[in-house]
Amino acid sequence: MGKKKVAQKTGEGLTEEKIQEQIASSAGKKRSSKKIEGGVVYINASYNNTIITVTDTGGNVVAWSTAGSLGFSGPKKATPFAASKVVDAIVEKIKKTGPTTIDIMVKGVGSGRDSAIRSFASKGFVINTIKDVTPIPHNGPRPKKIRRV
Repeated sequence: MGKKKVAQKTGEGLTEEKIQEQIASSAGKKRSSKKIEGGVVYINASYNNTIITVTDTGGNVVAWSTAGSLGFSGPKKATPFAASKVVDAIVEKIKKTGPTTIDIMVKGVGSGRDSAIRSFASKGFVINTIKDVTPIPHNGPRPKKIRRV
């Protein structure tokens, strides 16, 4: 839908500048410029892709990026090089407001796990904890029935 048009009243002293300020202040309040001190980084490294999400301590998403969204395709998405490029894109998004001290939660068995953690460390973030939250089956599914001959 486009921008809303505001009718200008001539007698009340509304100028074009004031109208533009009102439109700018009411529209686009998606990101707050508040500085976030601590955050949590979730790294999901599968065999097919690497997904990185940065949240604040309350769980609100600050930024996210994937190897597929950066233009990598096919088996190149799960490489360590793609994971480091995803970290570069995340750092670019959060360098003004983002967290400086982070906790890292790693999920999955892909090859981008280690390189993503190393990239965050090399970008100057203070890493408090690194936790592996890969789901592990405790008992697994029901086994197949025994074959009778």
